Amino acid sequence: METYFDKQTKDLYEKANEIINTYSVLKANRKGEKFEIDIPKDFKDEFFSLVDKVNLSLMEEKDNFYGYFLFQMARDIKFDISSPTGINFKGAKYVIYFNPLIFLNLNMKQMETTIKHEILHVVSMHLVRAKELKGKYSTLAINMAMDIVVNKYLNNLPPYSTTLEWVNNKYPSLKLEPYEPFEYYVEKIQTELDLQEVDEDGEEVDNHENENIETDYNPEHTHDIWEDSDDIDEKTIKEFTEKFVNTSQKGKIPEYLEGMISALKNSKSELPWNLYLKKLMGTIESNKKKTITRRNRRQPNRLDLRGELRGHKAEIAVALDISGSISDEEFKQAIKEVLNIVKNYNHEITIIECDDEIRRVYKVKSVKDIKDRLNIRGGTKFTPVFEYANNKKSNLLVYFTDGKGEDRLKVIPRGYKILWVISGRGDNLSLRESYGAVKKLSKVEVKENALDISDVRDDGYSMANQSPLL
Repeated sequence: METYFDKQTKDLYEKANEIINTYSVLKANRKGEKFEIDIPKDFKDEFFSLVDKVNLSLMEEKDNFYGYFLFQMARDIKFDISSPTGINFKGAKYVIYFNPLIFLNLNMKQMETTIKHEILHVVSMHLVRAKELKGKYSTLAINMAMDIVVNKYLNNLPPYSTTLEWVNNKYPSLKLEPYEPFEYYVEKIQTELDLQEVDEDGEEVDNHENENIETDYNPEHTHDIWEDSDDIDEKTIKEFTEKFVNTSQKGKIPEYLEGMISALKNSKSELPWNLYLKKLMGTIESNKKKTITRRNRRQPNRLDLRGELRGHKAEIAVALDISGSISDEEFKQAIKEVLNIVKNYNHEITIIECDDEIRRVYKVKSVKDIKDRLNIRGGTKFTPVFEYANNKKSNLLVYFTDGKGEDRLKVIPRGYKILWVISGRGDNLSLRESYGAVKKLSKVEVKENALDISDVRDDGYSMANQSPLL
């Protein structure tokens, strides 16, 4: 089916195929030799004049941010990327690459969308975040998760795009929810992929003869070009990204983009609260059960000493300051993330509602167990929660607050780790000694008449809004 939007695009597509045919003949006649595809200058000039038309169209739209961002980027052509466009960071610039064999099969609006797609990856700091997850999750899971996050904001997507709906249809058992953080999607998708059957030989199937040519979209390799980025630290790439962003803001921008940019600028190149919590979970040892069926590890010859078995649930306390400092939307989204992280461990969660005293304590296993907050608006004191945690042999305390309370605890926390999460309306923790990590919770969109937790959105990130971004 023909999808070209004008004669120039069709002519360019035919010329691109001629270039590839010439390369294929040369390669067949000179087996064993390695050489690059020769792209004539006149083809490059004509192709990038088409890209200029797309860029001009972007700059004329209401969200012209993308047009100004693209204007600052270097451009190149690569026939070996398995998506219409790709991006990386080289020579103190973001470079956008185009595969003419895929890009020229799009209409004008789809071309605009695939460029927006790449820019949203940049603003989301996905180039950095994906690198942090490499090795822990498969490339396919990471790529699909990132694309789900950015594509939910885009219209006129190419038909093969990785969207929430597409993934849910491909893997019906997943039932992914919208407006979840990047890490949620990675973990869910990876779990599903691990259950899928692999090729009988356990090897990847090569679907094309020429390794320098890609003609079809492939979600597993769509971001391979990121590997060719210059090796620079996160702080430096963040500074360059902010510079690109500042130059691109020429007028009003969409709310979702405003949220992403705010998260980028407010991040301090440190782990966001939810990633920090995930890291903590790996260090928390579940309570141990005494048993007579196993000898004591330290003194195996002492038959009178009982051994230990792992498996009892560790106690996770989640304190919520209900004095009015944190919104329902903020807490509901946050507790969803806590539950998503903790569910993979053998732990139990207790919610503690408090202001200047503890008002209510209850257990939760899922989002459905979360109760509506008590309508009490007192002052704020942190000490009662720590007295409770000390007496309950907690393993971890996560405290959501605006940070305004005592300057000194009346009790010393004993035997558990502490994570303070300061709400989007707060600034700093009033305590002189925090006894744990202090992280910032970025603001979420506060909706009137918000009835369903699935309606809460945080503009594509996590509530950490990626304090380094998600």
